[in-house]
Amino acid sequence: MNTRGYGLSVLFVLLGASSYGLLSPIVKRTYAAGFTFEEITVHQVGMGALLLWVITFLRKGARRSPFTGPWLKLVSIGLFGMAMTTIFYNLALARIDASLAIVLLFQFTWITILIDSIWNRRWPGGWSWLAIAIVLAGTVLAAGLTSDGLDRIDPLGIVWGLLSAVSYSLYLWLTGRVKYDGDPALRSAIVATAAFALIASLYGWHAGAGEDELTMAGIGLVLGLLGQVIPTLLFTVGIPAIGSSLASMLGAVELPVAVVAAWLIAGESIGIGQVLGIIIILCGIVLAERRSGGQPRKAPRLGE
Repeated sequence: MNTRGYGLSVLFVLLGASSYGLLSPIVKRTYAAGFTFEEITVHQVGMGALLLWVITFLRKGARRSPFTGPWLKLVSIGLFGMAMTTIFYNLALARIDASLAIVLLFQFTWITILIDSIWNRRWPGGWSWLAIAIVLAGTVLAAGLTSDGLDRIDPLGIVWGLLSAVSYSLYLWLTGRVKYDGDPALRSAIVATAAFALIASLYGWHAGAGEDELTMAGIGLVLGLLGQVIPTLLFTVGIPAIGSSLASMLGAVELPVAVVAAWLIAGESIGIGQVLGIIIILCGIVLAERRSGGQPRKAPRLGE
């Protein structure tokens, strides 16, 4: 095994997950600056899709790829996965702290286990139930769902956050079941375009930022890079080299990164109970992902 290449792949996955973690506090700061949910969501997904198409046409492998493939399935991933997750998550961020929103999003860990069990008509095993219990216990602490913390929680924000976890679980579950042999950048561009089409049709009429359009476009560019472009490219190279199981565990770094970023960027406070809850959630994620082992294999190069 190429130790240097393996270590670099691990770094790519960590950086990709960390990129996701920076989204929440930036969206919160954008809300604080006076921009609306419609403006943020449309610009975020629109700029991400545009950047992915630019990258697609710059790659030789993508230009050689024929437009044949499971397009309907890819469009479904964009509509029911990426679009709905972005909508629900941004709605949650409009009502609750970024640190709480990311904790709710990470409920995808046990929701995905349940979806997979329902599809396969197989009851989750003992270790899966233990992982679910650990994640839920950590969530109670991390989210402040105690008698002295309930007064600061917006119920509708909690609902949006949990719905984002459900849609993100569907996104991951559907993505893992669609076989596509074409260029990964082209695949990502198609998924992002489908997501943008739905979001633009729902909120496009109210997405113009007027005199601040240039500023909003710049913010959308940053959000698109962090949420769609950078993770897509880094995961494409890193995950095949280290296996899906290790990649899933490394991807959990998104949770502490998002919480720390919420403290540094959005000025949110972090309590001891919240830190303990996050640690417990990470332990539950590791336990859940230990159910399957991903074997390393050669990673593709960006130019291939």
